[in-house]
Amino acid sequence: MHQGVILVILPSSMEVPSYTLINYEITEIPTTQELRQGLEKGSDQIKLDTLKKIILLTLNGQSQPDLLMPIIQSILPNKNKHLKKLLHFYWEICPKYDEQNKLKQEMILVCNAIRNDLQHPNEFIRGSTLRFLQKITDYELLEPLLPTVRTCLEHRHSYVRKNAVFAIWSIYNKFEYLVPDAAELLQAFLVAESDNNCKRNAFVALANISTPIALEYLENFRDNLLSFDELLQLSLIELIRNDKDINANRALYLNFISQLLESSHYSVKYDAAITLTVLTNNSLAVKSAAAAFINIILNVSDNNVKLIVLARLSEMLSTNPNLLDTLVLDILNVLSAPDLHVKKKVIKIILEMINSRNVDQIVDYLKNELLKTTSSQDFERNVEYRQLLIQSIHTISIKYSQVASSVVDTLMRFLGDSNNPSAVDVISFVRQVVEKFPSLRQTIIKRLFETFSDVKSGKVFRGALWIIGEYCEQTDDIKMAFEKVRLVIGSIPILAAEQKAYDEQDYQNTNEENGQEQLITTTKVLADGTYATETKVSSAEDASRLAAVKAASKPPLRGLILNGDFYTASVLASTLTKLVMRLSTNQNLEANELNSIKAEAMLIMTSIIRVGQSKFVSTQIDEDSAERILSCVQALADETASNSFKDIFLNDTKAAYSKMIHIEEEKVKEKNIKDSKVVKVQPDDLIAFRQFKKKTVDLDTKEFELDLTRATGADELKDDFMSKLQRIVQLTGFSDTIYAEAYVNIHQFDIILDVLIVNQTGNTMQNLNIEFATLGDLKLVERPSTLTLGPHAFHNVKATVKVSSTETGVIFGNIGYDGPGAAESTNIVLNDIHVDIMDYIKPAYCNEAQFRSMWSEFEWENKVHVNTSISDLRLYLKHIMKSTNMSCLTPEASMSGECGFLSANMYARSVFGEDALANISLEKNEEGVNDGVIQGHVRIRSKTQGIALSLGDKVSVLSYSARTMSSSFKVTSTPNAPSAVGPYVQAITHNGVVYASGCIPLDPQSMTIVGEGSIEPQATQVLKNLKNVLEASGSSMQDVMKTTCLLKNMEDFVAFNKVYEGAFAPHKPARSCFEVARLPKDVLVEVEAIAAVKN
Repeated sequence: MHQGVILVILPSSMEVPSYTLINYEITEIPTTQELRQGLEKGSDQIKLDTLKKIILLTLNGQSQPDLLMPIIQSILPNKNKHLKKLLHFYWEICPKYDEQNKLKQEMILVCNAIRNDLQHPNEFIRGSTLRFLQKITDYELLEPLLPTVRTCLEHRHSYVRKNAVFAIWSIYNKFEYLVPDAAELLQAFLVAESDNNCKRNAFVALANISTPIALEYLENFRDNLLSFDELLQLSLIELIRNDKDINANRALYLNFISQLLESSHYSVKYDAAITLTVLTNNSLAVKSAAAAFINIILNVSDNNVKLIVLARLSEMLSTNPNLLDTLVLDILNVLSAPDLHVKKKVIKIILEMINSRNVDQIVDYLKNELLKTTSSQDFERNVEYRQLLIQSIHTISIKYSQVASSVVDTLMRFLGDSNNPSAVDVISFVRQVVEKFPSLRQTIIKRLFETFSDVKSGKVFRGALWIIGEYCEQTDDIKMAFEKVRLVIGSIPILAAEQKAYDEQDYQNTNEENGQEQLITTTKVLADGTYATETKVSSAEDASRLAAVKAASKPPLRGLILNGDFYTASVLASTLTKLVMRLSTNQNLEANELNSIKAEAMLIMTSIIRVGQSKFVSTQIDEDSAERILSCVQALADETASNSFKDIFLNDTKAAYSKMIHIEEEKVKEKNIKDSKVVKVQPDDLIAFRQFKKKTVDLDTKEFELDLTRATGADELKDDFMSKLQRIVQLTGFSDTIYAEAYVNIHQFDIILDVLIVNQTGNTMQNLNIEFATLGDLKLVERPSTLTLGPHAFHNVKATVKVSSTETGVIFGNIGYDGPGAAESTNIVLNDIHVDIMDYIKPAYCNEAQFRSMWSEFEWENKVHVNTSISDLRLYLKHIMKSTNMSCLTPEASMSGECGFLSANMYARSVFGEDALANISLEKNEEGVNDGVIQGHVRIRSKTQGIALSLGDKVSVLSYSARTMSSSFKVTSTPNAPSAVGPYVQAITHNGVVYASGCIPLDPQSMTIVGEGSIEPQATQVLKNLKNVLEASGSSMQDVMKTTCLLKNMEDFVAFNKVYEGAFAPHKPARSCFEVARLPKDVLVEVEAIAAVKN
């Protein structure tokens, strides 16, 4: 038996109340006599406890009709406020009718007591009683009380009057004939009332009872709605939304809403703007609503409100494109808000609104904002805002070429910015503009020369050097480039200059430790990516001199090289090589001058290598950088270098960048086309029932309906039957006395465990209780209640667990129950339930710069080694992506073609806003070496340890399961046949059978058609390709079981058949042959085959 607190929830529509019980234990059920004594002889506290027990007993089916009179006698006259309130709960549920379904005589006394409370001099007792009457559904009780309720409408206190209004409304809804003049009564009350709360209640009631009379009242204030109180204005908007005859009153409603848009209350303005867009799609109305939203954003200080209204504005923009162009400057004014999230949302909206008509205004405004960030004192926040502005201007300038020239100069001022991400964004923008707009190249290069010595970052230097190396084509520009390089690298040779500074360093012995040895410890990165420390022994004098030389001021690029940035040094070497090679094509340049420049370039390169191996650098030069620089020296030293070698330096790198830009543009175009073709509402989607509402549809549904669907999960896609079966976890064994299994249901941030309990014995199990506990960021918020389970009976209980992060969590517990004997108690330990973090991780996308920024920022890394027998690299990548819910950021073009290794970046985000990055590096062993398995590793990084470890565990499990998966089939990939250029493979082997894809007459090396227009050479090449695929799969032409031949022209059959017979002789496999209208690349023949693997 349980008792608890009763919560009565009354919806705003005055429907029948619903009850909720919060249970707690009662040791034993009291008898009727004990309850009677508690009512008659106990203190007020005892009476209170006793009445609670009676209420709970009544709710649980034990009505206690004999206690009605003792309650009337002992409790009804009591003046205790708590007892009186609890008594109202009792009158709601107590049995009021006898066996003949007539009202009990005792209820006359109750009715009289209620009337006395309605006439009580204390206004709060009157108001509380009126609220209680709103829950009564008995005609015989309400009828005699109605005159008293009507008199309460004239009470001096507003608390009584406002509750009396809702009491009249409630009685009218249940028994309309009791108050036939309710509309007129409330209209008169509304006209005479002065209290705002009472007027609001009266208007809500009147609007629901009689909308025409409510509109008649509003007609008197048609031009003066702004004088209404905020609550009354909101009630007016609710009336418009709920009016079933909205079309007939549309003109009147538009007038009302137009006035309310000017309200000084932002909640009214917000609701009015939303309602206006529902009433009409007129362009002026939409603009007025948008202007109201912008006004709210500019004047409300709460950032959460700003973000909510901006989201509404974004939705309006998606349904009304180009309609809000005139408001773009007003929206830009929102950038004055201090919150960065608000700024990001505004920029996102602006980028959607931009077009050729307003691009100049937007860019000018953003340029002014960018310049403001250099003078503001809030440096930390400005850094992020500046980067956001630079990225936005970058996006706009690439899309609209007419503004590119006007923003280049402004942005290039920030190349020397101490904030590395901003400067990197600028150089990325400059590089793209130089490639896309050839007319601006000369201007940009000159401006780049002017700011070259201001650069501080290695990344920016690398970008600037690449631009100079690729786009400096004039002799004067190349000479200027060498001058700028001399300026930023300082005197050369570098090692000799540093040694000279070291020798000239005047060391003074100022302590007694002169001549003592000193340990110098440095950190190195080993070949496997781990860190190690290296310790050297040096004298105090040498250490002091060396420290002084290192601390001396140096030119920027020289400083980076001495600090160990040899990657930038290798880019410098490549740039110098390109400049010299391009200069050598100038026929007018004298040989002495060319040789002088070439010698200087080679001196700089060798100088970098020598200083990189000295003590003057923080880190010794790595082998890869040294090899790259030496290759550049050799390229310049080789006078007889071939043209193809020069093409690699002068053309291939630029072509690769051009191709990358083209691929990115194509992806954007495809995305825009895809988004424009999305049909949000189908023509036949007319029914707006909540149960039929599609997940992606955006209908004008009431806010209450939307909230309800989200809260109940009705807007989520439902799992199919097989998916539900996969979520069932067995908690106990089949041989245990209790069998238990749980269905794990994921709902937003909650895990709902629906546990089935089966008593497998012939005994009754008493006090059966399931206890759950959690590990990780899980919290048990609802525990299953204790129950009694009969022989071979079953029962379902539920428990709710709150999830707060994606860290791996475990739910464990036990089942305890009492047996037939008094001392018998049994506990069964349950199997653990592991929370699958994949339910909370969704694929996400970011650009390369964002990925690199997060990769360097995140401190938690988990490196998982991969060893799988899957033979196809891309197949394994897709397997990892699908199983970890991560998206691949590496372009498809970068992974096309056949190669023995694969590297790709992946990205995902959890529902809690946690970012997860992954880099996968795989290598395929050669055939015959470890059975051609794939080996490598997956590096996972995140801001928190939990998600990195959880994803790492998932990848480890997938690597093991992939071995099992791959054992069922094998993918063939051979260079002796045309490579697969689409979503297919050359062949797949499964259970000893080879399934070869259709072969066409392509040459495997050149990928061109053989024997164009002639059937014999095409048939010969087709069967040769098929033979190579079969042999690579462990089969042969003599093991073919079935072929399918496709001919463009059946008149070629005789000639084809002759070649076919010779290829298979003496074997004759089964065959099908068809004539088709067209084949890929307009070839004449295609053949596919099914063959057996050789024993």
